[in-house]
Amino acid sequence: QVQLVESGGGLAQPGGSLRLSCVASGKIFSINALGWYRQAPGKERELVATISASGTIKYGDSVRGRFTVSRDNAKNTVFLQMNSLKPEDTAVYYCNADRVFGLGDEIWYDSWGQGTQVSVSP
Repeated sequence: QVQLVESGGGLAQPGGSLRLSCVASGKIFSINALGWYRQAPGKERELVATISASGTIKYGDSVRGRFTVSRDNAKNTVFLQMNSLKPEDTAVYYCNADRVFGLGDEIWYDSWGQGTQVSVSP
């Protein structure tokens, strides 16, 4: 099994910054794409950013230019630097790994963390 654990959420003021981290643990050989999604109350979960193992990045339209995703493959960790935060960024942020290759023949698909709350308010 693979576990994803997010950290770094909290309360920020509009215009402020937060940095999220997500660590994947387990008997992992490699991870394909890592990413961040978010879900606000009453809304569907939406893409924030993804980054492939080779570094290809995709951002959601609402965060492009303000958020930066990065990863440390050696530590099975993905980061999300969030700048110029807006109240509409308030949501639970979830870490996702689309394919995780185990040390044996295992492949785990679509693994999710438990989520971390980000709140942006004056």
